Amino acid sequence: MQLEQSVIAITGAGQGLGQTMATSLAKQGVSLALLDVNEVALTETKELCEALGVKAQIYKVNVTNEQEVERVFSDIVTDFGVLNGLINNAGILRDGLLVKSKDGEISKMSLEQFNAVIDVNLTGTFLCGREAAVKMIETDSRGVIINISSVSRAGNMGQTNYAASKAAVATMASVWGKELARYGIRAAAIAPGVVETSMTAQMKPEARERLENMVPVRRMADPLEIAHTVRFILENEYVNGRVIEVDGGLVI
Repeated sequence: MQLEQSVIAITGAGQGLGQTMATSLAKQGVSLALLDVNEVALTETKELCEALGVKAQIYKVNVTNEQEVERVFSDIVTDFGVLNGLINNAGILRDGLLVKSKDGEISKMSLEQFNAVIDVNLTGTFLCGREAAVKMIETDSRGVIINISSVSRAGNMGQTNYAASKAAVATMASVWGKELARYGIRAAAIAPGVVETSMTAQMKPEARERLENMVPVRRMADPLEIAHTVRFILENEYVNGRVIEVDGGLVI
């Protein structure tokens, strides 16, 4: 895909990795549809992208709401005329053990805690991926859908809900790569390891050191390294239906 003047939608674009991916693509001349529930945060990302000389539009949306997602992707095509890519980045954490026994008392992960993560990470990815594919087909746009998975898809203690959701979005990318290729649409996933974020920056030094020592390269990923992988998938027309792990060799 030629990045300059293409139109890419990013969910969870208001902060963190989503914002970094947006500004990285803006530097390549990409026009951006920025999606998030936080309109204030979206405005900041929009301003950063526009300062780089590209068109950026914000769309406040709850990715778990089918009607809102359908409306937003229709609005994107109305505003830009085409849609060349989607990065399914929106996600949340609600970590906890499946069950825990202490002093004779047993606690358990609630259905609400499980469903909250599945709804955003999995259902949201499904809805946005589906609508992006529809609009790409309707506008005869060759396109790419990238799902953001995680190294946790292999199974990580305390993350029944998150690990399940991230395994599922990786699998969906593989399925979509097979189903959508006939329309000129590719799909892939990225499974990051531990990424440098505002949250990890606030960790106690000893906790951070323990986390970094789990990674063979002895450091966390720079968000720009994940953004670079996004660019690689978008630009390389032969990447399809695969999951690219960017984890420094971390094995969970």
